[in-house]
Amino acid sequence: MTANDRRPVALVTGGGGDIGRAIALRLTQMSAAVAIVDRDEVAANASARLVEDAGVRALAIRADVSSALDTAAFVETVEAELGPIGIFANNAGIEGVVAPLHEYPDETFDRLLQVNVKGVFLGLKHVLARMTQRGAGAIINTASTSAIRGRAGLAGYVASKHAVLGLTRTAALEVSGTGIRVNAVLPGPIESRMIRELEGQARDNAVSLRRNGAVVHGRPRDVANIVAFLASDEAAHVNGAAWVVDGGTTVA
Repeated sequence: MTANDRRPVALVTGGGGDIGRAIALRLTQMSAAVAIVDRDEVAANASARLVEDAGVRALAIRADVSSALDTAAFVETVEAELGPIGIFANNAGIEGVVAPLHEYPDETFDRLLQVNVKGVFLGLKHVLARMTQRGAGAIINTASTSAIRGRAGLAGYVASKHAVLGLTRTAALEVSGTGIRVNAVLPGPIESRMIRELEGQARDNAVSLRRNGAVVHGRPRDVANIVAFLASDEAAHVNGAAWVVDGGTTVA
């Protein structure tokens, strides 16, 4: 058995997006293989190629995380083709629209809950079912600083990210002492397609998403580095935590 064989298999949902791709690439440094799940097959394959270029085996899977059937299938596929999942970056999410709550579209709110909440729940459910049999694993849910504050115009997104933090804390309590850890990373504004989309909508609707003046955007790798720490043995005593990555914008 080689040293690489002893390294865990990592699963990253939303791995075709900016933050998900950065997480997948960062996890190549500590994983034997990385599975990338995304609704966008082209983006998933592009991330997988970058992982392979880094010298690590990759598997790209097109799936909808809000589907119980899809989730059960991709977890099964990853473990059948790559091996037991040891690191799960439960990262997939969408942003919705910017609109006052009294004008917020019902269908958009519903879709945000389906992807950002049910998708996280389903990922936890199906991966934990396997990790608990083995008594080992690290799960990192991607929430947002919107999980700990309000944001005008983002009712659906804020509600969904509050729920992600609640699911994280619940799962962490349930796995305490089992050898499994569940934590959350809470990015602030990160340079990505999502923040560009939200800020563009905000400008169009004359809504400010900012609270304390100018905000310097973080980089996707800033989030990926925290995910890697939470997945590592260095975070062995960290469970149920909410790690804010925002340059200090939520301090005041």
